[in-house]
Amino acid sequence: MSEIKLTTEGIRYIALFEKETGASIRDCIVDNDRIIYVVNAGDMGAAIGRNGDHINKIKRAVDKHIELVEYSDDPVTFIKNAFGNVSIKSVKILPKKEKQLAYVETSNVDKGIAIGREGRNIEKVKILANRHHGIDDVVLQ
Repeated sequence: MSEIKLTTEGIRYIALFEKETGASIRDCIVDNDRIIYVVNAGDMGAAIGRNGDHINKIKRAVDKHIELVEYSDDPVTFIKNAFGNVSIKSVKILPKKEKQLAYVETSNVDKGIAIGREGRNIEKVKILANRHHGIDDVVLQ
């Protein structure tokens, strides 16, 4: 697994988020119109806040869509968390030609949501799985 490198912008967004919510942030990815925060396990409630108050306050402050993913030391659980509301049947992590691949099984109904508009959701999962668990690719089945 490679070391996670944060941009200056990412560090600023983490500082803002932690100050406003009290939740501990492990990672931050700044995309064009969204910010993806990886929240330490157990801090998701503090990150969201009562009735979504904390996350809505951050959304207004940065004027970007905010996505939260709860961290887990277990790569299978982490990948499930990264997919958010998508119903995941199973995740199998297998080595293949010196690479680690995660095979994710979801229902046909949820496959479109798992991929997302222009592949944004699956791309997010691939980036996070690689940054945090050294998984080279995520394949939907």
